[in-house]
Amino acid sequence: MRILIYSRAFLPQVGGLELNVANLAARLTEYGHEVAVVTTTPDEARDSFPYLVVRRPSPSTFVGRVRWCDVFHHANVSLRGLWPLLLVRRPWVVTHHSWYRRPDGRIAWQDRLKRLALRFAAGSISVSRAIADDLKTPSTVINNAYRDQLFRVLPDANRRRDLVFVGRLVSEKGVDILLDALCILARRGRSPTLAVVGDGPERGEAETLARAAGIGDRVQFTGYQSSARVAEWLSRADVFVLPSLAEGVPIVLMEAMAAGVPVVATNVGGTSELVVDGENGFLVPPTVTDALVSRIRQLLDDPALRTRLGRAGRETVVRDFGLGPTTARLRDLFASAAAGEGASEPPGVEAAHGAAGSTSPENGSRGAHVAVGAPTALASEQGGRP
Repeated sequence: MRILIYSRAFLPQVGGLELNVANLAARLTEYGHEVAVVTTTPDEARDSFPYLVVRRPSPSTFVGRVRWCDVFHHANVSLRGLWPLLLVRRPWVVTHHSWYRRPDGRIAWQDRLKRLALRFAAGSISVSRAIADDLKTPSTVINNAYRDQLFRVLPDANRRRDLVFVGRLVSEKGVDILLDALCILARRGRSPTLAVVGDGPERGEAETLARAAGIGDRVQFTGYQSSARVAEWLSRADVFVLPSLAEGVPIVLMEAMAAGVPVVATNVGGTSELVVDGENGFLVPPTVTDALVSRIRQLLDDPALRTRLGRAGRETVVRDFGLGPTTARLRDLFASAAAGEGASEPPGVEAAHGAAGSTSPENGSRGAHVAVGAPTALASEQGGRP
């Protein structure tokens, strides 16, 4: 099967979406499929991959890639990435990694177009129940997966770092809230160290905030780290903290749990589909710093609790979120779409609002696609905003 994946964001840019696409493409290639990724993300280093990566293609190259494939897969709906389907008939499958709405909850015109376009998809997949429930069209729930060969309990783990955060340094990740929590802990007689692993546009602001608060000597900003280095940072930590304001089902949270680190995360998006409060980690309300402080201190003060929650967290992700089973489910949905069968979900996969339907192809063409009755507004997006 020839699978074309379109993702505006891709490596070397680092985030949950980028890693998920790279993991999926690599595993599908291992299964013997021909895979190509189309992205608008540049790569000055020209990294190599076991599959084709086409960066910032010309219109003719993009259309040629869509014509080549059996299934056209979007990692999130991109209006700018849809236009080739107005010219080439191919089944279109989408995985939704986030909500189609603004940060303040509004549904803007771009979001409405994306939601409307889903009526013409051969398959719709949501990475969490929360995201599926937000859509007005049927969507199958298949959670993200973590790299189980890399993230595990390391035999020589030496947990010398109190707290660790891993993620892109943008406002919705809540690093400012975590720094505020450190200040409160210091006033209450606890002064843990923190490693902030990752980079992003708000790194400089976060570093300034830490220095101004008088905790700069206890906070280490590591910048971008390779996946292997991230695994090492997790193996050194007593507690992993994710104070996000918005999430799907975060891969980095799975990775921390797989490393046996007890986690404290905000109860947003699909985190509750991964963390059961008090059983395999702690969930706190977003932006409620006192609740975050309380759970962090509870874990720092109780080694036995850290061990129990860390072990339970690892058992959860090993059982339910391995990369192999998740990729196999996606592969089966791609195969159904390529065969013109719509998105009939394989056994054990939850469907939200019923199974996604398909449009009968004409003259033997392959499955449902946007070109059939697609809104004319999509055509105007070719030169518009993504």
